[in-house]
Amino acid sequence: MVAPLRHSLVSLLLEALSRDREGHCPQQRVVQGVIHSFVQVEEYKRKQPLSLYQEMFEGPFLQETGKHYQREAHRLLEECDCSSYMERVLQCLAQENLRARRFLHPSSYPKVTRECEQHMVGAHLGFLQQECAAMVKGERRTDLGRMYTLLRPLGARALEALVAQLQKHVERVGLDRLVGQGAEQPQEAPPTTPGVGPSEEGGSSSSSGAQQQQPLPSLHPPGGVSPQHFVEAVLQVHSTYQNLVKEVFQGDQQFVGALDKACATIINNRGNTKQPCRSPELLAKYCDALLKKSAKGISESEVEDRLTQSITVFKYIDDKDVFQKFYAKMLAKRLIHSQSMSMDVEEAMINKLKQACGYEFTSKLHRMFTDMSVSADLNNKFNSYLKTENIDLGINFSIYILQAGAWPLGQSAVSPFAIPQELERSVQKFEQFYGSKFSGRKLTWLQHLCQAEVRLCYLRKSYLVSLGTYQMALLLPFEGADSLAVRDLQEATQLSQDQLQRQLQGLLDARLLSSPEEGPITPSTVLYLNKSYSNKRTKFKISAVVQKEAAQQEMEQTHSSVDEDRKLYLQAAVVRIMKARKVLRHNTLIQEVINQAKNRFVPSIAMIKKCIEALIDKQYLERTPNSTDEYCYVA
Repeated sequence: MVAPLRHSLVSLLLEALSRDREGHCPQQRVVQGVIHSFVQVEEYKRKQPLSLYQEMFEGPFLQETGKHYQREAHRLLEECDCSSYMERVLQCLAQENLRARRFLHPSSYPKVTRECEQHMVGAHLGFLQQECAAMVKGERRTDLGRMYTLLRPLGARALEALVAQLQKHVERVGLDRLVGQGAEQPQEAPPTTPGVGPSEEGGSSSSSGAQQQQPLPSLHPPGGVSPQHFVEAVLQVHSTYQNLVKEVFQGDQQFVGALDKACATIINNRGNTKQPCRSPELLAKYCDALLKKSAKGISESEVEDRLTQSITVFKYIDDKDVFQKFYAKMLAKRLIHSQSMSMDVEEAMINKLKQACGYEFTSKLHRMFTDMSVSADLNNKFNSYLKTENIDLGINFSIYILQAGAWPLGQSAVSPFAIPQELERSVQKFEQFYGSKFSGRKLTWLQHLCQAEVRLCYLRKSYLVSLGTYQMALLLPFEGADSLAVRDLQEATQLSQDQLQRQLQGLLDARLLSSPEEGPITPSTVLYLNKSYSNKRTKFKISAVVQKEAAQQEMEQTHSSVDEDRKLYLQAAVVRIMKARKVLRHNTLIQEVINQAKNRFVPSIAMIKKCIEALIDKQYLERTPNSTDEYCYVA
């Protein structure tokens, strides 16, 4: 009954739906009823109840729909630019979707949409994708949103050009912001490290009378990039484009990944230099500035918020072990000098780092905190011992006992030094006390990290001066003389010539000492106690002169130390892997080592190869007899 009418009936239906697209279909209910009758006729069938509907109507309708939108797409391309074209295509898709819901069976909805998308979007993918660069560069959010809406249904490959352009744009914007402004200002010379005591290998804190396309830009421009500018610029870029990804691209993981890659490129960029990436050092300095007492005009809660934000930057850093080295050195100085704004905030930051990288990454930092609390307890016991033994040292004396393996202090900076008589008894008594408590432990006194407080009583006003132990030792001889030759001071303190020059220059710059001679200090230079000294402050601090060469040398030593640690880490990783796997091919071993190390640093293949060769020499591994490309573990 239906078969004889098939062609004419379908033709009438298609003509009616075509008129509906033009806004002229007065018999909508009739058309809807006829189309639905194709479904109702075979609803009783358990298998393929839609076969008649699909064969007689849906197939021809989809074919006609494809032809219609093919013609429509060509017409719009001649009339519109890309922005207008996308707007019109979205209107067509919305209208066709409504039409499908008004006339068709639900099974046809996605098929109709696919047909429209294929002919209006998929067939003209090149036209759309060639506009991606301009849209991303101009950050045209409306157009980008439309582009994403149109390309997303076509799959991940259709979005690749847009994703790549976003990544490239974020990289360029980020690097331009980093090097375009915010040149690093010369920093104040860091104070001489005060109050440190024996490390175990020890250190001690002593105080005399006191307490304790085009190439990418580089991050190495002439003035450098300041830590604050670096972190704030990166966070601003990350926040801006994270918001764009969320609002325009609906948090699509392809775009999230592009943002992550772009941020990693920005942060780990070395430009065209062979210098180590500065990002780990800059981030450590930024955290250091926030955690110091000197961070004025900012509340503790604001500090915590900024430190939390800094973890966003930290997660993108490849050389996390370099950050750890710099952070540990700065933490050591804050703890030793009592410069921390808050111990709670310090511990909270370490916990943030632990969450990001695991306990092993922060284990030494935790041990440093343990040493501080143990040292406080030890000081109390030492004071009780002095009281019990009725010993009066004549000065206030306190120490820090620091584990050599946990504190990045080193002993390369230790200069020969003759302890002043005023401190000798205190040092001897503490060594006796410590030896009675812990037999077999060796104390190495790090006087270059100690701090003293000295009261000046020879002036009109009394002043309390905080200074390094070396400077204190240079001032004490002036208790018995108004003037002394440099050679006499050198003989009294036994300091090296370089150390003597730096410490005396700090006292001359502070005007506590004076010299009638101009030019550099020589052994014959006579220095005078400045008896006319005056200062608005009655309590102040004096620092030794820090040479730029020394700061550069310290940075180089830090990177050298990191390289040595990396070799040991990689060798340990290779041994662990081979012990578990017994036999592995070269490329598989390389990949497994990279996977183990990537949360701390990104090792070069050349470095891994050297470590493998070193382990072969040490007879931990050997090449298998049948292949030079395969290793086996030597039990």
